[in-house]
Amino acid sequence: MTGRIVLAATPIGNVGDASDRLREALTTADVIAAEDTRRLRDLAGRLGIRIQAETVAHHDHNEGASASALVERAAGGATIVVVSDAGMPAVSDPGFRVVEAAAAAGVDVTVLPGPSAALTALALSGLPTDRFAFEGFLPRKPGERASRLDSLATEERTLIFFEAPHRLAATLAAMAEAWGDDRRAAVSRELTKTYEETRRGPLAGLAAWAAEKEPRGEIVITVAGRPAEALGVPALVEEVLARVATGERAKAAVADVAATAGVPSRELYAAVLAARAAE
Repeated sequence: MTGRIVLAATPIGNVGDASDRLREALTTADVIAAEDTRRLRDLAGRLGIRIQAETVAHHDHNEGASASALVERAAGGATIVVVSDAGMPAVSDPGFRVVEAAAAAGVDVTVLPGPSAALTALALSGLPTDRFAFEGFLPRKPGERASRLDSLATEERTLIFFEAPHRLAATLAAMAEAWGDDRRAAVSRELTKTYEETRRGPLAGLAAWAAEKEPRGEIVITVAGRPAEALGVPALVEEVLARVATGERAKAAVADVAATAGVPSRELYAAVLAARAAE
């Protein structure tokens, strides 16, 4: 007898967004794997339901071992409901390894769709929604963060990021440095909650606002992709060489041109060096 794995989306703020299917899943499951069992109990209280299932912790630190145990239980006939603290499990939250293990074992997996901070922020951003990419959290170390942003400089799709409030200003400033001060973006916080706010504008302006206001709450950053009409690297190399010919330092010219055009500075610098070597 084979049970199944159920990924169940939970409210990201407003408990009124909980679906009837979520309520039913939480009250009929054999096992509920929760990112934080205390938050699960709090959610049940706010939903006015009683959970009778066995509850187990399933989080970033134990996901590997937990996933195997959950799939084994499902293979034995149990219905396993997986929930994160908020939003959709497996999207920047525990859940992926369970699905991966279940697929390998031939165990059925289904999803109870619901609230998503990433998609809610995208819809609110006022930026193109036809093509987008979710990047989650950027690396915390400045050097690693700069390298990741540099790798995304030529991405034309709208980009979605999560960020902690205390790192918001620094992240927006790093984005402005990597992609240009004028790149369009939006910052959404406390989505679906009482103090929900979305602020839109160029990256430089948003960075200044975040540094001054130090906004609180759960943060989603949405950034427009590189404009399709942006200049290609050969044209940018010509611009850099022209500036170098007037006496400007090559690295300074590359940094400025790359940031304005939204291209990786390393790529442009390498192209400039190649062009100078060929002269």
